Amino acid sequence: MTRILVLGAGGIGGYFGGRLVQAGEDVTFLLRPARQAALAQGLRLQSPFGDATLPLRSITAESPPDAFDLVLLTCKAYDLEAAIAAVAPRLAPGGAVLPLLNGIAHLERLNEVFGAARVLGGTARIQATRTADGAIRQFNDWRFLTIGEQDGRMSDRVTGFAALFDEAVGAECEAVPDILQRMWEKLVHLATAAAMTCLMRAHVGEILAAEDGAALFVETLQQSAAIAAAAGHPPGDAFMASYAAIFADRRSQYATSMLRDVERGGPTEAEHIIGFMHRRALAAGIAAPVLRLALAHLQAYAARREGGRL
Repeated sequence: MTRILVLGAGGIGGYFGGRLVQAGEDVTFLLRPARQAALAQGLRLQSPFGDATLPLRSITAESPPDAFDLVLLTCKAYDLEAAIAAVAPRLAPGGAVLPLLNGIAHLERLNEVFGAARVLGGTARIQATRTADGAIRQFNDWRFLTIGEQDGRMSDRVTGFAALFDEAVGAECEAVPDILQRMWEKLVHLATAAAMTCLMRAHVGEILAAEDGAALFVETLQQSAAIAAAAGHPPGDAFMASYAAIFADRRSQYATSMLRDVERGGPTEAEHIIGFMHRRALAAGIAAPVLRLALAHLQAYAARREGGRL
């Protein structure tokens, strides 16, 4: 049986790791001591696919090293270095790291530490968060993981890892030969959504109530797509049509985790997502005014936060 280590038990790690536990897989969570204590009575999932309270096996960074075949990195980008330090001694010699971070900037650092052959690409499409009482709440029916080898091979490793989710309720995992393309497309989506929702401090439906809300969504999506195309990964027509529809749904309550981070006064992944895209736009000579404004806005927010002036 594949030994799986999940770093963290937040929205992504808690949900997908919990569903693997529910499916009977060999899963251990690497947690901070306070989170470990809070989950002593089990991890609670609140989901359209069924609520559950699941007993967890967990360790902390101070626990003796052990060897795991698959490490799921589900941290925020600003915690990447601490995550690397925590999991590096626990990865089996033939094991692999599957990062489920937003964006794509983290791959360079992970490849540097572990070697590209031991780092998979991955994306998660889910709206879930950890609630104030410690449960993991899933907001809609998004429940998808996509994984693949960075070099595009359909290896036994990625197909085997995807198969771990075959018996998991409320979770689906697909192994693909074009994971970098998928990651770039998700970045186009996320840069657009995060820039707009954080700038406007509102979800999609509320933004569309503004006079220029719909037009700004279209412009930002198109500019983000142009940045991806300049990097060699133009989004496909189906992707563009799908997200154009999502960003035009006036009933939508979709908001990004970055907005939720801002609303709770926490750190954000602004540099990893919007900053990365803005730098790529500058390098390619692409005008991306909404991304530029959103980055300045979030950098100013970070300065206020660091100065204790929120």
